[in-house]
Amino acid sequence: MDKMPGNVTKQRLQHRKKRQRTNWMPYLLIAPAVLLIMGFLFYPMANVFYYSFQNFNPSKPYYNGFVGLDNFKAIFTTDELFYSSLLISFKWVSIEVVFQLLFGLLIALLLTQTFAMRGLFRSIAIMPWAVSGVITSTMWSLLLNEHMGLVNSIFIKLGLINTNFAWLADMNTVFPAIIITELWRGIPFFTITMLAALQTIPQDLYESATVDGAGRWKSFIHITLPFLKNSIILSTLLRAVWEFNNVDLIFTMTGGGPANATTTLTMYVANQAIIAQNFGYGSALTVISFIILLVFAMGYLKLSRFGKEV
Repeated sequence: MDKMPGNVTKQRLQHRKKRQRTNWMPYLLIAPAVLLIMGFLFYPMANVFYYSFQNFNPSKPYYNGFVGLDNFKAIFTTDELFYSSLLISFKWVSIEVVFQLLFGLLIALLLTQTFAMRGLFRSIAIMPWAVSGVITSTMWSLLLNEHMGLVNSIFIKLGLINTNFAWLADMNTVFPAIIITELWRGIPFFTITMLAALQTIPQDLYESATVDGAGRWKSFIHITLPFLKNSIILSTLLRAVWEFNNVDLIFTMTGGGPANATTTLTMYVANQAIIAQNFGYGSALTVISFIILLVFAMGYLKLSRFGKEV
C-alpha cells in the first residue's frame, strides 16, 4: 500500500512524456517539407521583395545599392510600357479564360455522352495539355510561318488569301495568333476538370427532371451548373493566375513583339530582368504583379462565394 502513490506518480510522468512526444511528433514529421517549401518558395519571394528596393544590375555594378521606392515611382509615373503591358495582360487573361472555359465545358459535355470509342476521343482531347509550352509554341510558329507554314498553304487553297502572310509579324494578326495557340493548349485543362466534375452529378437528378418535364437546357441550368459551380470558380481562378504568369509561349513565339504588341506584364518582367539584367526594376514589377494577383484572387473568391451554397 505504501508503494502505490509512487507507482501512480511514475505512471503519470510516463503518460505525460508520451503525450508530449505525441504533441510534437507531427511537427517533426512535417519539418522537412516545411523547410523545403521555405527554401524553394519563401526565400526567393523574400529576395524579390528585397531587390525591388535595390538598383541591381550586374552589368553596371557601380550604380547598385538601396534606392527605396524609386523603382516603384518610376513604374507608376514614367513607365508607359508598364500600363500598356498591364492592359495587354488583362485582355490576354480575359479572352483566354473565358473561351477556354466555354470550349472546355462544351467538349466535356460531349465526352460524357455514350458513343463508340469514347475513351479514344477523351485521350485525344487532353493530349495538348501534355505538350510543353516551348514545344507548343515552336510547333505553332512553324504552322504560322510565312514561307513554309501549313496555315498559309491551307488558306491559299481555300481562296481565303492570295499570298503568304506573316501572321506573327503583323500588328493586326499577331495577338489573335497567340490567342489561338494558347487556346489549343489550355482548353484540355478545363475539359479534364469539367469532365471530372460532371462524373460526380447523380444521374437520378436528371431522370427526375425528365419526369417533371424539364428539357436539356433547364436541366443544364438548374442541375449541371450548380454542381459545377465550385469547380468552375476554382479552375478559372487557377487558370487566370497561370495565364497572367504565362511567359514561355509568348517569349518563344514573339518575344513580346512586334512593337510590344504582345508584351504582357510577365513578358515585360522577363525582358527587364533577363534580357536587360535590370533585376531591381524587374523585381519591383514582380512585386506589383504579386499584389495584383493576390487582390484579384481574394476578391474573386469573395464575390463568387466559393464553397457556399447558392
